[in-house]
Amino acid sequence: MSATDPRLHRPQRIAILPGDGIGRDVTAEALKVLEAAAERWSLPLELVHFPYSADHYLETGISLPPGQMEEFRDRFAAIFIGAYGDPRIPDMRHAADILLGIRFQLDLYVNFRPCKLYDARLCPLAGKSEKDVDFVVFRENTEGAYVGIGGNFKKGTPDEVAVQEEIHTRKGVERIVRAAFEWAQAHGRGKVLMADKSNVMRYGHDLWQRVFFEVAGEYGGIAASHMYVDALCMQMVKAPEQFEVIVTNNMFGDIVTDLGAALQGGLGVAGSANVHPGRVSMFEPVHGSAPKYAGTGRANPMGAVLSTALMLDELGHGEAASAVEAAVAMAIRAGETTRDLGGSLSTSEVGDRLARAVAAGAAAGR
Repeated sequence: MSATDPRLHRPQRIAILPGDGIGRDVTAEALKVLEAAAERWSLPLELVHFPYSADHYLETGISLPPGQMEEFRDRFAAIFIGAYGDPRIPDMRHAADILLGIRFQLDLYVNFRPCKLYDARLCPLAGKSEKDVDFVVFRENTEGAYVGIGGNFKKGTPDEVAVQEEIHTRKGVERIVRAAFEWAQAHGRGKVLMADKSNVMRYGHDLWQRVFFEVAGEYGGIAASHMYVDALCMQMVKAPEQFEVIVTNNMFGDIVTDLGAALQGGLGVAGSANVHPGRVSMFEPVHGSAPKYAGTGRANPMGAVLSTALMLDELGHGEAASAVEAAVAMAIRAGETTRDLGGSLSTSEVGDRLARAVAAGAAAGR
């Protein structure tokens, strides 16, 4: 981030949307850690809380009010989200309006998911260590199968037809591929792999093939390779150490990043960034809202905390970001975790432990 980037202007306003279920629980702990980092490094952060949730939707019928997206775009440096989903709203309309609305309307075309193992005991693969699971995925976030283009004919009858369209554009594919190579170059990674199904999806995924290798030609020091997505999934289980940077489309990225999360210990330690470089971006843990666990102290806040680390890094606060991640890694190795990772601490106890470590200036190093 350059010194002239408007997101570095004081203060940096961050919109907080905790959402539903355990989203509220993990957001509360992530904010403890974020506030500890802000105090420790004198960061110019201003947290602004918003009520948009299932409760708000049921009370008002409004997911986001008119003009809210423009306010996010024009007046905020970042958006932090907990988790969305509530059984009282079966079609999850509010969640789609908020999550997909932010991604699509703010054109957050990079979904960035690190897959990093912090303790070998958490990996379900025998014989794999921390050095074997350390890669990132660039998932195209605004096109593909999730654009919602399609429809039903004769719905509800024996003759029903359903059509769901994938959309891929040259611009959309090129910018996510370029983002992957730029990140690899900036972070000393020597390999970028693209995954598709161009052997059967001969039009949209042929576009991915051609654009990927054309862009790769501009980055001579980085090895470019390709796998079909089913082969990629098998190789992630068999030999994850071979991967450094993966780039793929929206739906495949959704799938392989959850598989990657399993390799690092589960969705409870998976953070994500939804980014348009140089613009307001959105950060969130990738687990669901799990309403039945809300308020029980069982939710793992580490994915939310790691998402704040990604946010701090994007906002130009690399030292604080490194300390937050280091605090998570140290807590995992010490067994100071929630039950899903083998520990005995509650959600709030984990948050307190991480906030104390960050306040003390946890050793940087990611």
